[in-house]
Amino acid sequence: MNTALLALSTAVGHALQARGLLLATAESCTGGGVAQAVTDISGSSVWFERGFVTYSNGAKTSMLGVPAELIAAHGAVSEEVAAAMAQGSLAHSDAQVAVSTTGIAGPTGGVPGKPVGTVCFGWAMDGRVLTQRRVFAGDRQAVREQAVTHALQELLRFIG
Repeated sequence: MNTALLALSTAVGHALQARGLLLATAESCTGGGVAQAVTDISGSSVWFERGFVTYSNGAKTSMLGVPAELIAAHGAVSEEVAAAMAQGSLAHSDAQVAVSTTGIAGPTGGVPGKPVGTVCFGWAMDGRVLTQRRVFAGDRQAVREQAVTHALQELLRFIG
């Protein structure tokens, strides 16, 4: 792990521990990268509860309770689905805060309005849900790395 991501993951852990919060992740395009980044920190079991890698639409529905109708209406890569993923990870865990990622890492899969590099994020806590949509540049690896970093940077802001 690069030193910047290590520092960011450490900061996330300190912030969660200081607030007595447990984190759950719900990931699609990042394939568990957010969970890996935070569990690379020694002692993360104090503040990391679990991670869901829900790559397929069926997994989003069966593991997180994301309505199939929501996916059909908005697409798996949407802020609506990212919000439902974050909320679903809280409903299916003992965590108090969650982060989700769903996107198109490439090099294929882009469609009009959702080019390769599009990633939607969700953060949920205390009945609040925040979503964002970003488009990252670069190859598959670069998109995924940027998405993991962004997910954690915004998680720090979200838990305040």
